[in-house]
Amino acid sequence: MNGNCVGNIPSISSINFPGLCLQDSPLGVRYGDLVSVFPAGINTAATFNRTLMRQRGAALGAEFHGKGVHVALGPAMNLARAPAAGRNWEGFGGDPYLSGEGAFETVTGIQSVGVQACAKHLINDEQEHFRETSSSNVDDRTQHELYALPFLRSIQAGVASVMCSYNQINGSFACENDKVLNGIIKGEFGFPGYIMSDWAATHSTGSVNQGLDMTMPGDITFSSGTTYFGQNLVNAVQSGSVPQSRVDDMATRILAAWYLLGQDSGYPAVNFNSWNVNGPGSTHVNVQGNHKDLIRTIGAASTVLLKNTGAGSRGTNGYTDRGGLDGVLAQGWGSGTADYPYLITPLAAITSRASTDGSTVSSSLSDTDLNAAGTTATGKDFALVFIAANSGEGYITVEGNAGDRNDLKAWHNGDALVARVAGANANTIVVVNSVGPIEVEAWINHPNVTAVVWSGLPGQEAGNALADVLYGAYNPSGRLPYTIGKSINDYSAKVIYNSNASILPIPYSEGLFIDYRHFDEANIAPRFEFGFGLSYTTFAYASLSISGSIGTGTAPTRPGSSLDPWLHEKVITVTFSLTNSGSVAGHEIPQLYITLPASAQSAPLSLKGFDSVFLAPNQSKTVTIQLSRFDLSIWNVASQRWQIPSGSIGVSVGASSRDIRLTGTI
Repeated sequence: MNGNCVGNIPSISSINFPGLCLQDSPLGVRYGDLVSVFPAGINTAATFNRTLMRQRGAALGAEFHGKGVHVALGPAMNLARAPAAGRNWEGFGGDPYLSGEGAFETVTGIQSVGVQACAKHLINDEQEHFRETSSSNVDDRTQHELYALPFLRSIQAGVASVMCSYNQINGSFACENDKVLNGIIKGEFGFPGYIMSDWAATHSTGSVNQGLDMTMPGDITFSSGTTYFGQNLVNAVQSGSVPQSRVDDMATRILAAWYLLGQDSGYPAVNFNSWNVNGPGSTHVNVQGNHKDLIRTIGAASTVLLKNTGAGSRGTNGYTDRGGLDGVLAQGWGSGTADYPYLITPLAAITSRASTDGSTVSSSLSDTDLNAAGTTATGKDFALVFIAANSGEGYITVEGNAGDRNDLKAWHNGDALVARVAGANANTIVVVNSVGPIEVEAWINHPNVTAVVWSGLPGQEAGNALADVLYGAYNPSGRLPYTIGKSINDYSAKVIYNSNASILPIPYSEGLFIDYRHFDEANIAPRFEFGFGLSYTTFAYASLSISGSIGTGTAPTRPGSSLDPWLHEKVITVTFSLTNSGSVAGHEIPQLYITLPASAQSAPLSLKGFDSVFLAPNQSKTVTIQLSRFDLSIWNVASQRWQIPSGSIGVSVGASSRDIRLTGTI
């Protein structure tokens, strides 16, 4: 950390190597001035739109490149296993397939402009409490089919680096876990890049033999001046405990990524200072370009219409790493944040839009003055009430929430605020800015709550994106990337908040059954299911056709076997007709789920395909989704290979995980 970036590799003049700058975050250049704040990963997933995912990655990469950053520390791809987990919003939700597609497209976008991406956090880093003193205990099949899948997709995208996490995995720290680093990532997944530690997550010099290639930020603890590498690594090589060939491999992997992205020639110098915006090296380069337009589009495209029947006092950057909630919520808190260049509030955007049609806007900006809220809402054509729930990284505690949320309630008396406004206005629209699911049972069936709009964490254009949806300039096409249950007790996994153990065991005893897979398996009715979202129009599905053949053969077990072309060959083609049967143009998000034979002991439904299809009124298109052998496989623990279970495989196509329109069989 002795440099202008959060991670710094110094130059080596003897080989003309200029060094490396490593910088957060997954939604913008952390600590950088004149940069953009993009919609969070969870909003990006809610678009179910690969084009927007990739465009966001490319725009992010352009800003990192413009600031002289070599390694963008993202995307994050841990699964939303426990709904209250603090950093869920940085990733792509509760499904491994959707998360994998988000990871693939983001990595591809970032690296398309010459910036190294970093897939993080490897692995099972699904809560903030005790993240440095816990062991996530996960069975081998669950690990392969759920939590490792986004990392596999990142490697398929050519990701340059992977970051290992703070926690232990089955009793061994992630950054020295031979099974994960050497066995799965470098072995089965054939990863040719380098693995770096999270900041101060290295625990020994011997971690080199277990697959760690780079320790970050170098010190054992921040600014300690001591390291497990450096002279300790030299001593280990001289004593024979670490082979010289392994050190050569480490250096080769790091330099290979540098060359792969073309960073050896003409790369811009670092032009910002993480520790002092006006400090040495800061030349205030504006890298925002026209990215605000893309941010606004993604913000609108990620807005989920859940029901449709009829800036704060401290300023936009008033809290360090966004560790507070005062005004519109557009990102969570922690290292996964960036400084706003500006923040368009819903009030400003709606007031501006209202001025064009002669309507008037009244407001009450207090969460606690319920009487003022009721008075403001009385007699108006409709009332918008905004509620929120925040979370982030565990080094910051906000309003008693130490990273992870304490519960799934709306913050700041949100339920009471909705009740008061709905009691005063018969056309109440609830807008939710949240890091993840919240419980809505207190008001969802109130007859005066006529609409619910899930805005999530849309970034700096939050207000404009919302106004685009509210006023019909953008037909909402966002879909939930997680399940909204009726109670926190409906979920299969929860954050563990208390422990006296030196190492807290976190049993992943729910196995494959997280999020909608659990709700389906346990036959629990959610409030809003995974993949759900309404539109201002309607869509009709018809004419399902399934063709192709799985063929014969067996998945290999050699190194790189999980990337074998035979395994990923598209062998099944699913087509169907999609028609806009309403009167408004818009995007539909068709989703394809499979049901494996009972002998596979898998989830009732597993997402294996989706698309974003724009249709004018009365327009029809044929949609094609292809499936590979990998898509139809499970991990056979005994034989350590991917295997397609024998028997019929069900195919379900629909508008959500519980709105199935077409079914067929492979």
